[in-house]
Amino acid sequence: MRIRIDPAGEGAIFERLTDALRAAIVDGRTGYGERLPPARSLADQLGVNVNTVLRAYRLLRDEGFIDLHPGRGATVAKRLGHHTALAGAIHDLVDEARLNGVDRAALLALVREAWR
Repeated sequence: MRIRIDPAGEGAIFERLTDALRAAIVDGRTGYGERLPPARSLADQLGVNVNTVLRAYRLLRDEGFIDLHPGRGATVAKRLGHHTALAGAIHDLVDEARLNGVDRAALLALVREAWR
């Protein structure tokens, strides 16, 4: 599993990491029962503090996305995946917004309004 976060992105690093992991679970890149990297390994890979990774893991646990097993690591707890069509549509939407000069905040506002 390869996770990337934008070091210059908005928001706290643990939030960006949580978002990246959640997206990997939702779009099927990480499947049910799959083990997530050990917190220390992922922290080293990303160049962040291990507590940052643990905080992201705890948040995902609280949301029901993963199970944490002391001494055995974290595993994906939800059978979500296979939303590849949705993930593709989202990427297309973001690309279209960028091409038309729609910034992140405006795009998110449009999505929130459509969700209602």
